[in-house]
Amino acid sequence: MTIVEQGRGTVTQVPRTQDHMTHDVWLPDEIVEVRTTARAAVEKRLAPHARDIGTREESADSFPWEAFRGLAEEGLFEIPFGADLGAGLTHPMLATCTVTEEIAYHSSSMAGVYDGQCILVPQTLTYASDELRARLIPELTSGRTAFSFATTEPETSSDLTAERMQTVAEPAADGDGYVLNGRKRWITNSVVAGWVSVLVRAGADSGRAAMFLVDLSSPGVRIGAPDLKMGHRGQITADIVFDDVRVPAGNLLGQWGAGLGVALSALVRGRIGIGAAGVGVAQAALDLAVQRLRTRQVFGGPLGAMQHWQFTMAQRATEIECARTLYQKAATLLDRGDRSAEPEAAMAKAYGTRLANDLVREAIQIHGALGFARQVSESGESVRLEEMYRDAKILEIFEGANELQQWIVARQLIGRDVTG
Repeated sequence: MTIVEQGRGTVTQVPRTQDHMTHDVWLPDEIVEVRTTARAAVEKRLAPHARDIGTREESADSFPWEAFRGLAEEGLFEIPFGADLGAGLTHPMLATCTVTEEIAYHSSSMAGVYDGQCILVPQTLTYASDELRARLIPELTSGRTAFSFATTEPETSSDLTAERMQTVAEPAADGDGYVLNGRKRWITNSVVAGWVSVLVRAGADSGRAAMFLVDLSSPGVRIGAPDLKMGHRGQITADIVFDDVRVPAGNLLGQWGAGLGVALSALVRGRIGIGAAGVGVAQAALDLAVQRLRTRQVFGGPLGAMQHWQFTMAQRATEIECARTLYQKAATLLDRGDRSAEPEAAMAKAYGTRLANDLVREAIQIHGALGFARQVSESGESVRLEEMYRDAKILEIFEGANELQQWIVARQLIGRDVTG
């Protein structure tokens, strides 16, 4: 029920304001139970490693296997799947996003890892053959194998039109499957992954795309060195290069030429997940800020006696409730089979991630120099806000930049005939 702050060689338990500020009026009992289970699992398997994950430099050896497989062993990777291969929940998308929020509360970068493993890739696997699903989903849910999702390239990211893509698949000359050539960039888990769901142009002269499931041990696949990023260091990314890589015809996800739809169906879900991650980060920042406002003495009284911070935190608490409701609504729409959740997904992503950045920045201001510092060398004091500030920014960028999300909402609101 707490997050951990290191200070003067001691451990300070920081209460969750969510426990007394949030009431689950509409949330299904199933999801309340998932949240309770996930919170305990995250505090047991992830929280003890979270600060190390967030600060060490990226390398193939630094991938957080212990936390990754620990969360899998607790059953959190089974959440997205049906009863035949997973948890069999009535609200799998809402449950997965709820778990994402709980993970992000302790580690935003691990929430990014979970988003790829348990939201993006599972959605692409709904387009896979029964044989591939039966073989690979147990690898995913057990945590034995990490999976990647690859759409971004050096020259294209939010714009995934086929004309922009330089990674191309062609039918093999001998009629045996396909041959892939090209490069993908910023690919989560790629340095350790066994498989990748990859979006490519369906033929060099085509204006359409295809999506494949590729075994990363295939001849011709090369994984680049890990990217060295400002934050999200536990979410290790690297290029994937395809050089005449053979892919069996059975690894085509969906139909030849219809790959963009496969990718976008995953990204809509991923955006809701990143919105949930933003809520988790915002909630952690709020809790740290409130604790500081209650305990820091200035001018003869607690810092929280200053009306400016009272009003600011009240506003932020209200916004967290709004952001949480947005991602829950968008996820519920998908669980009901409503494919029109795109504007709600865009709202949830843009609003939740912007809020995370705003709240972390204000929590640093409340902590002053202590919030800005990685550690006070003399006393050993350390507050995780420096890490959270580095991590929060990417939430506004990946899975479709927030400007793209605003455009999606505007198209629905004003009409594509006007907005384009």
